[in-house]
Amino acid sequence: MRLRSLRFVLAAAVGVIAFTLGAHATAPPLDDAPQYGPANGSLVIIGGNMQESSGLAQKFIQLAGGPDKNFVIIPTNNGNRNPDGSLRVYNETTVLAPWIKRGLTHVAMLHTADPKVANTEEFVKPLLTANGVWFDGGRQWNGVDSYAGTRALEEFRKVLDRGGVIAGSSAGATIQGDYLVRGDTKGPDIMMTEEAAHQHGFAFLRHVAIDQHINARNRWDDLIPVIKKYPDLLGIGLSEDTGIIVHGDQFEVMGKWKVAVHDNTRAYEPWEKPYFVLSQGDVYDMKARRVVKYGNGVTGRGGGGGGGGGGGGDLP
Repeated sequence: MRLRSLRFVLAAAVGVIAFTLGAHATAPPLDDAPQYGPANGSLVIIGGNMQESSGLAQKFIQLAGGPDKNFVIIPTNNGNRNPDGSLRVYNETTVLAPWIKRGLTHVAMLHTADPKVANTEEFVKPLLTANGVWFDGGRQWNGVDSYAGTRALEEFRKVLDRGGVIAGSSAGATIQGDYLVRGDTKGPDIMMTEEAAHQHGFAFLRHVAIDQHINARNRWDDLIPVIKKYPDLLGIGLSEDTGIIVHGDQFEVMGKWKVAVHDNTRAYEPWEKPYFVLSQGDVYDMKARRVVKYGNGVTGRGGGGGGGGGGGGDLP
């Protein structure tokens, strides 16, 4: 009787092991999950001074499902307080006017300077059904002060989980990255702040540091020391009126200017600067660290990209 029981136990154990192995065998490999961009939804990340002619605003609207979908505009980066220290009050009509002009029919403004408010159910209600969220420019640490670690940030992420889109320009671009450049409250010329609360963005795009206005403000080289200090990061410098459209681990450049990619896994010649530039229509794989294709239809080869370093040479 004991022998029969032992055989039964052994058979059951073997069955459990076989089931477990089978389950693991059919599970998708972890490598299939994006390491940089969101698994669902998309990001539109713009280098500032966006013009209607670039089509970037309309791309944001299109990715959200069209002008009749639900949109939320976040003006917080423009400032939480006035110079005298009083709380800044935003005029919703003014904030939403350009978006209504673009044809949006269901659009709300969302702002608070208080992270306790951002943690409330009442505050996040517009985000529960949002298809698209836009972050205005300004100073990115304002948005971090208001929303980092709150339910609002959780709901921003859920917009992506539902297949929606998050977009932003200038500070609204940088805040989407992982490491927060120019996050110092003393001024935007400080690339790497010592302020612990302002070193991290919202990481919608992970393992990345994002800079903006690189052409108009001659910031081409400003990410070099950041990537030197944090070599695991990928640096992305955005020109004005130019952006990247992110799906998973790949992005496509959209706009009339250039995007500088600071990739320290690529070999550079001694005379080159440690980045290369991409242009309209170029597609880059952040996980593979290579150009997938160029805007002219040519397939990319290996690492590197369309400028061979020396991004400053593209200045007018």
